[in-house]
Amino acid sequence: MNNDMEILDIGTDIVDINRFRNKEYSKNEKFYEKIFTNSEIKYCLSFKNNAEHFAGKFAIKEAVKKAIKEKISFKEILTEHNNSKPKIILKKKLNYRFFVSVSHEKDFAIAMVIALNN
Repeated sequence: MNNDMEILDIGTDIVDINRFRNKEYSKNEKFYEKIFTNSEIKYCLSFKNNAEHFAGKFAIKEAVKKAIKEKISFKEILTEHNNSKPKIILKKKLNYRFFVSVSHEKDFAIAMVIALNN
């Protein structure tokens, strides 16, 4: 890490995966479209256990909101995966870089986000 990068804050969130298991995408598309981008929805739906992935992405978005000082909507936080590692992109041009980790276990998904100045 560069010496001029500074940790600004940390955010964490835990999500009950059953919230998404009980809200099937095909019957609740409007709900999902309020939170996730088209690319995130497509990514999650590519998995048989898509509720775990929706919950993980939701946890990441909540953790980002806790780690930055600006108000930002869920859809302004884009999550992508590069070689199975999560990555965060903000649609608003804010001066942050992120370290992010997400994990799923049985009924829970958890995410931790470290916000750094860019």
